[in-house]
Amino acid sequence: MRQLTEKVHSKNVHVSSLYSEKEAEDFLEKNNLNVVQRKFTNKKTDLQKIKINFPWVMKISSKKIMHKARVNGVKTNINSIKEAEKCFDEISKIENFEEVIIQKMIFGKEIIIGIKNTPEFKHVLMFGKGGSNIEKEKDVSFRVIPIDNKEIESMIDDTKFSKELNKKEIKNIIETINKIQKLIKKYPKIEELDINPLIVNDKEYIVADARLVIK
Repeated sequence: MRQLTEKVHSKNVHVSSLYSEKEAEDFLEKNNLNVVQRKFTNKKTDLQKIKINFPWVMKISSKKIMHKARVNGVKTNINSIKEAEKCFDEISKIENFEEVIIQKMIFGKEIIIGIKNTPEFKHVLMFGKGGSNIEKEKDVSFRVIPIDNKEIESMIDDTKFSKELNKKEIKNIIETINKIQKLIKKYPKIEELDINPLIVNDKEYIVADARLVIK
């Protein structure tokens, strides 16, 4: 894991460090967040060695690609090595390809949870309906952290998506947000954190994709 603060050689100048998805997910997992079972590889021959039960999700991994779905870099419901090899061939031809991520496919509701360090309010929390259509749907709400459980529930209620959530799922979301608040307190130089999606169902709540910037 790279150092959390990177300095350039000029005096008193700091640069932000953009973590790869692999680095971001490892960071979150080490800090007590539930992250999906996953493997990374840039070799098609490695697919046969992966010990993750089907179905799989395969995604492109590259620091130069922000939106995987827009470049057709996400393949879901992969049920065999043969299917996986075909998906690998397609993804590896995408410009700026570095490697693929193989994940256990988790079924549930897709949530987005984000953190942004702003000049006016310091760390602001975003919650809403996740997935690839977030910019179109814009079903999100915001709060300045720290906030307590009552305010988290209010934040969830501010979204239309809240009507699709049951009590267990809401409880899991609250627990995740509280873990993220502890993370921000521990690492106040976090500039941005995007978890999209956080998969939530009655049994689990699990990070399936993450982006992280630390100053």
